[in-house]
Amino acid sequence: MDMNMLGTALDNVRAGVPLVHCITNYVTVNDCANALLACGGSPIMSDEPADVEDITSICGGLVLNIGTLNQRSIEGMRVAGKRAAELGHTIVLDPVGAGASALRTATASELIDTLPITVVRGNMSEVKAIAGAASSTRGVDVNPDDAVTEDNLAASAAFARELAAKLGAVVAITGAIDIVASADRAVAIRNGVATMGKITGTGCMLSCVVAAYAVANPDDVFDATVAAIAGHGLAGEIAAARMTPADGNGSLRTYLLDAICNMDATTLVAGARVEEL
Repeated sequence: MDMNMLGTALDNVRAGVPLVHCITNYVTVNDCANALLACGGSPIMSDEPADVEDITSICGGLVLNIGTLNQRSIEGMRVAGKRAAELGHTIVLDPVGAGASALRTATASELIDTLPITVVRGNMSEVKAIAGAASSTRGVDVNPDDAVTEDNLAASAAFARELAAKLGAVVAITGAIDIVASADRAVAIRNGVATMGKITGTGCMLSCVVAAYAVANPDDVFDATVAAIAGHGLAGEIAAARMTPADGNGSLRTYLLDAICNMDATTLVAGARVEEL
């Protein structure tokens, strides 16, 4: 792929300052808002059903994160999703913990069946669960048996392309090796560090950043998603490189936000490790 497109996607986010409505989980909501601000977007958070239709109407994109579901937030997702669909807005689904409970799996399935999802972003266990292929999950973390590796990369990419074709959406499966797929394309992204898993919410943050990139780059959501994921992983690498023996995951969280904030097109293009599959 043309790596310069990744830098262009980032520049478009900075120039456009996309407003993104996030119905996300209360464990990570603050970090999601800060990540959006850091990448160049603008966040607004609301899950109250009586509020979300108006909120979504003034935004360019919507993130639906099922990490801490309750009946109010589920209804808020339905109302906001319907309005976003009417307006042709970007909708990003983050199926956190799908497969871990019947409610999560059913809610994610309902959203997929009733809304024109633009991007699905989750780990392999979550994505398999919404595709009906998962046998088990490990809370909100990927089941070790589902992890994308060099040995199963081709099969994982084929699965992602097939699901993308079925959903009419970009499918982003994130982990040690990330896969982004459409019906006819797939890439592997090898940016990121394992220590990002020591911060709760790095995936939730990423879904919101993906939404900002997709809103700012409506003509190329695939490359925008690749740019967002590669940039997030690269920011993790930069953050980890700042760590001293006295630093822990609290410092890593701060350094990650700093790295997202300071990311520029030149750094992203030079540091992104993306391979067409």
